[in-house]
Amino acid sequence: MDFNISLSLSTCKRVLSAMPDVFASGSSYQSPLAGQKVSNVTGLVTAKADSGFYLMGEPVDDVRVSTGLYVYSSSSTVLDAVAVGDEISLSGTVSEYRSSSSPDYLFLTELASPSAISVLSSNNTVTPIILGVDRSPPTQKLSGLDIGEDGWLSVPNNVTRIEEVNATLVPDAYGLDFWESLEGQLVMIPSPVALNFENSYGEFWVYGDWPVTGKNARGGLSLTFGPDGVPDANPETVMIGSPLDGTDNPKVAMGVTLSDITGVVHYEFGYYYILPLTAPSVLSAPSETAQPTSIQPDGGSCSLTFGDYNVENMAPTSGHLPTVADHIATYLLTPDIMFLQEIQDNSGPTDDGTVTANVTLTTLANAIANVSGVTYSFIEIAPEDGMDGGQPGGNIRQAYLYRSDKLQLVSGSPAGTALDSVEVQESSGGMPTLSLNPGRIEPENAAWEDSRKPLVAQWETTDGTQLFTVNLHLVSKGGSSTTHANGRSPVNLGVEQRTSQVELAAAFVQSILDIDPDANVIVSGDFNEYTQTRSVLQALDDITTEIDEAAGLEEVERYTYVYDQNTQQLDHAFVSEAIAARGVEVEHVHVNNWSPTYKARISDHDPSVGKISLC
Repeated sequence: MDFNISLSLSTCKRVLSAMPDVFASGSSYQSPLAGQKVSNVTGLVTAKADSGFYLMGEPVDDVRVSTGLYVYSSSSTVLDAVAVGDEISLSGTVSEYRSSSSPDYLFLTELASPSAISVLSSNNTVTPIILGVDRSPPTQKLSGLDIGEDGWLSVPNNVTRIEEVNATLVPDAYGLDFWESLEGQLVMIPSPVALNFENSYGEFWVYGDWPVTGKNARGGLSLTFGPDGVPDANPETVMIGSPLDGTDNPKVAMGVTLSDITGVVHYEFGYYYILPLTAPSVLSAPSETAQPTSIQPDGGSCSLTFGDYNVENMAPTSGHLPTVADHIATYLLTPDIMFLQEIQDNSGPTDDGTVTANVTLTTLANAIANVSGVTYSFIEIAPEDGMDGGQPGGNIRQAYLYRSDKLQLVSGSPAGTALDSVEVQESSGGMPTLSLNPGRIEPENAAWEDSRKPLVAQWETTDGTQLFTVNLHLVSKGGSSTTHANGRSPVNLGVEQRTSQVELAAAFVQSILDIDPDANVIVSGDFNEYTQTRSVLQALDDITTEIDEAAGLEEVERYTYVYDQNTQQLDHAFVSEAIAARGVEVEHVHVNNWSPTYKARISDHDPSVGKISLC
């Protein structure tokens, strides 16, 4: 069937006819006319791209309905036939486009095979929708299909798919619906603020001059809980894509302010984008650099400082090793004990069968001593070759650096090896002790497959007070879907495995507390999971307290990592109730994610430092 359509009557995005039955279904994700040929489509050309152009029709009262449309063609004849400001009519075929290799992406509605193009008038004024004035995005939820207790982070994932439900849009409530309701439209972002570094394609996330939630002191948007207790997904943000005129986007970082951005709303590569007509310029950048921690040791035998740092694939010859040493010495102020993750073996990524990391750790300890004068000892357990994931050949593992003038390993138990499983035993004095020190928790359990096994140790201070530590680096999120994905809730790859890993770690901690409910225990490391994914961390939450919560750190400042639009906390420390009750301090030191450029960052994680009392 061939439809006559006027964009002044209905949405270009969904190519609706004036027929009531078609118009009624035009406020959802996919066009009811997909696959149909249409003619006499009229609209105003708002922007041109290398492979098409964008049209805008007359406004409609229904905010669910976009009056924008992408016309796809790589033909120079077609592209040369129109100019921005032309009012045209044309024919074509309505298409819902998505690469066959990307089923987790949403469809982009477009008009393909354009023909019978007629320019009705030229040099018309093109006026964008001003976001924050004409329309503002919602500030908490991405999709009405994210229905679990944890919203977009609910488990199980991928329970429903937007394309199958094709629900009526509710753009005032849900972020994906909002951006979908503007697909193909020309919009303007006033006073944009960058949320992260640009990616390898020069794309970056922003919010504009409209209401936002989770704003931290740097200008980023942190993952938080909404007023209804459901995790806030920061849907009021959008990706800025490659400028349509071929100019290059500027280098950006969190908190950088930019000139106003005018562009078209487009869906590609799993995200809603605004493709700017031309590159914006940087107006200002945060002047403050990361400062050393304000947490100071007090010298008492009961007081202990600790640090946590994922040092990102550190080998003896790593170029960033001296900078990490400076971070530990100058910014963390040489804590009494350091929980480290991603320490590589002595040959780094060279896959030669080497598994020990004594040279790596000695090199790091010496570099710290050169800066601070503080001498660290270290412990590790070498993994089996190629069995713990990470960069091939690197054999990453957790390790501890510790100041032997403050604490020592409790003696009397042998050190474990890669496949030895540590057990908690009751001593003759009725106190918990480890069968191996250091040791690993159930290293042959399937939960740790292709992942780092926990490094456990039992310590005592100079006055004999004891402390148990568990150093974690849980399985990666690599391969997860985008936040703007088809499947809802979005695929959070490895979430079931991380849940099992946390449960094993919690069971181990519980076995200590069963013998001594007042035991001093710290579980710290790279969890590769957010605080807001409560189902993953529940087992530890039930028996310990996250130190950020115990310290009363403001929720928006609880972040160690930045990915896409969100500042987020992947690195956590949980303390036993005995420690929490005595009072704690914690700070996240943003030496990496406050860097002025992506290249200046030496790890994707920021380190943290805490202070606890053991007696």
